[in-house]
Amino acid sequence: MKTILITQAKVVNEGKIFEADVLIKDGLIQQIAPKLDVSADTVIDAQGQHLLPGFIDDQVHFRDPGFAAKGSIATESKAAIAGGTTSFMDMPNVKPTTTTLENLEAKFDLASKTSWANYSFYLGATNDNIEEVKALDPNQACGVKIFMGASTGNMLVDREKALTDIFTHSPTLITTHCEDTPMIQAQEAIYREKYGEDVPMKYHPDIRCREACYKSSSFAVDLAKKTGADLHVLHLTTAEEMALFEPGPVAGKKITAEACVHHLWFAEEDYETKGSLIKCNPAIKKISDRDAVRQAVREGRIDIIATDHAPHTWEEKQNTYFTAPAGLPQVQQSLTALLDMVHQGVFDLETVVQKTAHNVAIRYEIKDRGYIREGYAADIVLVDMNKPHTDNKADNLYQCGWSPWEGHTFKSSVMTTIVNGEIKYHQGQFSEFTPGQRLSFDRS
Repeated sequence: MKTILITQAKVVNEGKIFEADVLIKDGLIQQIAPKLDVSADTVIDAQGQHLLPGFIDDQVHFRDPGFAAKGSIATESKAAIAGGTTSFMDMPNVKPTTTTLENLEAKFDLASKTSWANYSFYLGATNDNIEEVKALDPNQACGVKIFMGASTGNMLVDREKALTDIFTHSPTLITTHCEDTPMIQAQEAIYREKYGEDVPMKYHPDIRCREACYKSSSFAVDLAKKTGADLHVLHLTTAEEMALFEPGPVAGKKITAEACVHHLWFAEEDYETKGSLIKCNPAIKKISDRDAVRQAVREGRIDIIATDHAPHTWEEKQNTYFTAPAGLPQVQQSLTALLDMVHQGVFDLETVVQKTAHNVAIRYEIKDRGYIREGYAADIVLVDMNKPHTDNKADNLYQCGWSPWEGHTFKSSVMTTIVNGEIKYHQGQFSEFTPGQRLSFDRS
């Protein structure tokens, strides 16, 4: 494997920013020093650029297998690489659902041939697959996913005994989508009575209401406390939910929380211009909710930032309210959107790195990734904080071909993405395809 020397980079790592040279050899970070007088096969002059650990996205829907028209592991992981994501964890609501160990390993096999980035997958829980959950090796998958709110693929877990069994017996981290389905269905009936099928999109946060979010997430937190489960609650959206989680460092927590980029960026006023393009579950809500979630990121109540990347075709998204699917694609824009928030003073750069890399590695117990450290995998990203670029359809790499940020000019750009010591993306160009690696975990 070729050696790479990165010179004069502003390294952002473990709460500090410092200038250094970084030598990569055999897929690993071999040396970090103020000045390295060594030869290498490739030298990258990174003067004026920041070097970050690659984004580890703990929640994506790459739609493979079963829904390749929306997105595949190949297309979406390539877009992720261009956006500075070096590892992802993919959800089980595909076809066939990833609810058996056999289907889980089949998905790993598919990714080993097609994924540009490193990867892991969740085993999906159902009302009746507790024996599959019990049989899961703790190091086999990134976690167990429970949809405690309506999902695609008939994966809703709504029986209290099933939930208690999963929380009691899961051998690894449990992640949850928390919304109360009966409350949502009641709201749907009210709005269907008033508007028929064509409900204005601005009412989506009233239908997927805050009360439904809080009821479900508070139940999950209470159940985790009662059973001792390791719980990570995904894509939180309301101010009320923030009080359910403790502030401070992620290390040692049994109950943790995630926020997604689109919930940190958009607010309900954006339905007027974006409509179904930002329809997602749970829904984007008020500016006050967005600001509360941002504050929770700063306080450490929100431990991880992810994307919930969920592509749908443009044609599907043009449907009326009840038939337009929920979800939006964003792995190509997620890091630069967060860097815009750094420019705006919402977060500092060290916090972005902590929430997208360090904390993910800690919470999921990922082996030797998530940091710029000697001996760790060389999963790193160079960004130019002062190189604007405009998001446009021509540069969009998703299978679905659109982005909710189209037309927006980001203040920063991803310049180079290195995965396992290989330059996968550099100044707009991709190298020849080589597959990423299956993530390894260091769990007892």
